[in-house]
Amino acid sequence: MALLELHPDTLESIIASDGIVVVDFWTPWCGPCRHFAPVFEAAASAFPDIDFVKVNTEERWDLAAAAGIRSVPTLMIFREGILVYRQMGAHSESQLTSIISTTRTLNMNEVRAHVEHSLSQYE
Repeated sequence: MALLELHPDTLESIIASDGIVVVDFWTPWCGPCRHFAPVFEAAASAFPDIDFVKVNTEERWDLAAAAGIRSVPTLMIFREGILVYRQMGAHSESQLTSIISTTRTLNMNEVRAHVEHSLSQYE
């Protein structure tokens, strides 16, 4: 899928999908964000079965705050509604491709079990 336009309340519904969602939190004045933009757009073209979402943190500070964004760019990847990757800083094309490939191979039953175990430690 191409880059998705973000509307109010759509990020949560997009993330909750059964597929993979790659989210780039960025801002227009950020040099590394501008450097990463073409890499992100190329990946969106190369992986049409994945949703790619750009969140301008100046316009959607509410989403940035809810996601705990403290630095841009920040890349988040969700699979089946679960956050499986979060990293600040720009990524190279090969890094992003590798991360996406790894995300595709995750055993989601193991991921869910790990999440449940981690959450149970806080009860």
